[in-house]
Amino acid sequence: MNLALWIAAGLLAAVALTGGITKTFVPKQKLAGTNGGGWTGDACVGFVKTLGVLELLAAVGLILPGVLDIAPVLVAVTAICWILLMVGAASTHLRYGEAKFVGLNLVYLALAAFVAWGRLGPEPFGG
Repeated sequence: MNLALWIAAGLLAAVALTGGITKTFVPKQKLAGTNGGGWTGDACVGFVKTLGVLELLAAVGLILPGVLDIAPVLVAVTAICWILLMVGAASTHLRYGEAKFVGLNLVYLALAAFVAWGRLGPEPFGG
């Protein structure tokens, strides 16, 4: 179970890192032209960049607290925050008629729920 939780957290961290780098450093106009990025055309630059920074923080929060054994409960807290972020992402993609991305958001949400459940329940760090 511990290995499965690490794999799930690692996958989510990779997704968060990729999305965070993209939203933080790629110009909004270029993002708006990408598949699934149409919503950025209607969002202000600050909002897109803020989401990017939050995703970068999520990438860190899903891995480092567990690896360093410093406040490892933050892994579960980060996973819960990711769940909330994916609810917002899914609803946004739904409004833009991007069903493929809604499904992907729900997969990420399920992985995050698994990590949160596992780290708060049956397989906490140091447990």
